[in-house]
Amino acid sequence: MKLRYKYIVLLGLLSVFFGCKSNSTTKSSTSLSAKDILGNPNYLAICYGGYRTNTREVQPTIVQLKEDLRILSALNIKLIRTYNVHFEEAAILLKAIQELKTEDVNFEMYVMLGAWIDCKNAWTDKTPDHNAESERNAKEIETAVALVNQYPEIVKIVAVGNEAMVKWAENYYVQPGVILKWVNHLQDLKKKNKLSKDLWITSSDDFASWGGGDKSYQTKDLEDLIKAVDYVSMHTYPYHNTHYNPEFWKVPSQENSLTAIEKVDAGMVRAQEFAEMQYNNVKDYVKSICPNKTIHIGETGWASSSDGLYGSEGSKASDEYKQALFYESMRKWSAKEGISCFFFEAFDENWKDSANQMGSENHFGLFTVDGKAKYALWNQVDSGVFNSLKRDGKTIEKTFSGSNVKLKETVLMPPN
Repeated sequence: MKLRYKYIVLLGLLSVFFGCKSNSTTKSSTSLSAKDILGNPNYLAICYGGYRTNTREVQPTIVQLKEDLRILSALNIKLIRTYNVHFEEAAILLKAIQELKTEDVNFEMYVMLGAWIDCKNAWTDKTPDHNAESERNAKEIETAVALVNQYPEIVKIVAVGNEAMVKWAENYYVQPGVILKWVNHLQDLKKKNKLSKDLWITSSDDFASWGGGDKSYQTKDLEDLIKAVDYVSMHTYPYHNTHYNPEFWKVPSQENSLTAIEKVDAGMVRAQEFAEMQYNNVKDYVKSICPNKTIHIGETGWASSSDGLYGSEGSKASDEYKQALFYESMRKWSAKEGISCFFFEAFDENWKDSANQMGSENHFGLFTVDGKAKYALWNQVDSGVFNSLKRDGKTIEKTFSGSNVKLKETVLMPPN
């Protein structure tokens, strides 16, 4: 929260008597809170994973993570989201940020730390029990707490679960009461001064899980969860809805006279409007329960390549041109709304669909695995923001060798 200049001196004096941290118009990284960062246009957000291979058994090194962090910092990204702490990557990442801050006092990067939540029997050969939770959840939360306390100047948000309540997550989803239990646990630790009072606690989930769609999600436990979190972190994916809810995606008859690229452009306007509709649906429901509760976009994105449901034989949604349009429109809209948007994601990660390298889950990054900048970032390459920066020894270059002609040849037109 910004302070009026005329109160600064008075507050400084009061801090002597009341043990308050000194305040200034420029806060230190330790005193800067999630409240200062979220919705702040100077702190762009993105989802991040640093894995280079098609398995998470190979953890990225601290050198590799520092390379990535420098690249993201060059894009003015200062808030990154992780997904779990049961792999070593999260701890290595936090150490990498700490080292970069030591090396350069002007380096800024903050973390929304994910704590993964599963149901009982998740990811096993047994039938998932969605009414009971995994025994491992307690360890995940315990580890997250330890990392928050080890790096309080870096970790500003903890997300309890990722798409852990939405019922299409058939392998692992839990009931809202499980998420509520752990959110309340963390909020209680804050009250007992075992976590910073400025740490914000949320859960990051699909728009439907936050009551923005099917009314079957609108339960008493969800209402209590909305009251318990410090803000709501919701996901919206028009990209996936080009297959599952495609009416907005099909070219309407009144656009038949448009050129192919004009039809694509118009389709991406409708995709943006679809994301805004889902946000507003969640907003309406959340505000009916907790009028002052803040809502941010915890995840949204657009894959640049795919076979199957979203490729040339499916909804024809996947290419770099569309990804760039969606990235630009979501950044512009979220800035206008004063909300944070964690774009999914920074770099392609091939482990996500290791059995099918053309699977869309492997291609949501703004950079390829080998560090090429996709079309959404070509202007930044031209302006030199990546000069002297490398990923795994390779300079940051444009995909398609920077050829607009080659890029446009890959653009797929939405179906009529």
